[in-house]
Amino acid sequence: MSRFQSHLRAARMVALAGAIVASVEPVQGQIRVNPTGVNVNGQGATTVFLAFGGLANAYRPVEAFWCGALVSAAPDIGERCDPATLYGRLPLRYDLSRTDGQSFTDIMSIPASVARQAYDAAARGEQSSFFYVRRFAGGPGQRDQYVTVTCRMAGGGARVPLALTDVRLSFDGNAPVMFVASGSTPRGFAAQLTYNGTGRLIGRWEIVRPGDDMPESRDLLTEATLPPTERGTQRRYEELSRFNVFLPPTGRATLPGPEVSRLPATGEGTYLILLRIEASDDKEGDVNLGAIGAGSGILHSGAVAGFPIPTLRYVVGAGTDVSSPDTGRALRLLAPPADARITPGLLFSWSEHPQAVLYHVEIESAEGERIFSAYVAKESRNYRPPSWLSERAAGKSLQWRVAVLDAEGRTVGRSALRTISAKP
Repeated sequence: MSRFQSHLRAARMVALAGAIVASVEPVQGQIRVNPTGVNVNGQGATTVFLAFGGLANAYRPVEAFWCGALVSAAPDIGERCDPATLYGRLPLRYDLSRTDGQSFTDIMSIPASVARQAYDAAARGEQSSFFYVRRFAGGPGQRDQYVTVTCRMAGGGARVPLALTDVRLSFDGNAPVMFVASGSTPRGFAAQLTYNGTGRLIGRWEIVRPGDDMPESRDLLTEATLPPTERGTQRRYEELSRFNVFLPPTGRATLPGPEVSRLPATGEGTYLILLRIEASDDKEGDVNLGAIGAGSGILHSGAVAGFPIPTLRYVVGAGTDVSSPDTGRALRLLAPPADARITPGLLFSWSEHPQAVLYHVEIESAEGERIFSAYVAKESRNYRPPSWLSERAAGKSLQWRVAVLDAEGRTVGRSALRTISAKP
């Protein structure tokens, strides 16, 4: 072998070694995520707290997708979703991500529809895991970066991060609102929890009195949903009681409220009951901040949730003397007419009902899925929905009706369903 061939062979070996190292080590300045892989519920919704580090040089998050396979993102950095295997995109209403300097926190809320598609693909013989891909757009002259989290399908039990997927609060008797006379005692209440994983649920019950500043949507998130710098900064209210209970890996539990004797009922007005959930230690959902260069130590994210926790209210000294001279009169919907389309400025209206203290406007899909609801005072027999309703219900055939709540918060009447469309 000539000296030239020897040098050529040595150069090739060096180049090959460099390529191997490059394939193992992250690209300089590459965005990293932790955890890189999680167990998710293959039969329902899942919520996971994710942290990204290394967002230097003006990188900003754009969109997020779920898919069954990856392809190279070249000339960009990382791997992106194979368009032929897309399962869905993170809906805007589920996007609770926040940027904090060079780090970024994301709440990966996997809808049940995505889990079903992944499960069906696995049943056809494809791989049993799927992927969550976040794209980060760079500044001028910078390549976009794609960061991937592997989602391994499992049950909703012990090996899945502890996360709340649904919370419903109600008084005894399933009353959504309670009316009590001044000085009397309200009924008991509880929270019905649907969740993944297992572990300790830690938190407190709080009360918002009439005249207090109302909580914002951010104040109603669980603590584990917030980035590290925002934890402990939510608005606090008068504490009724604390709880620290174990949630077994069964997926459903009832959390009783505090003793009703603790509920204030002397001053007239509307009181708001808050369920405040604190972050708990959960090994399956822990985030290693050091692994992404966003700090040091482990960030606990047990009891994360992809939505604000609902509230419960009761009214003292209002609506307790409702007369009912005509309890048999039916509630009639007046406008809009059947099959009308949701447009800006649309107004729902209905007839008066003598037992009404509140009206409950209910909008649902043709399959019965609740899309939106609102409570309306008895003096107002009309309601204008928010402008974002048409976007939330885009492409769906809907139906709506109005329920009548009496002084005890019971449903004493309900109109017939009427169709309405969000289709263009």
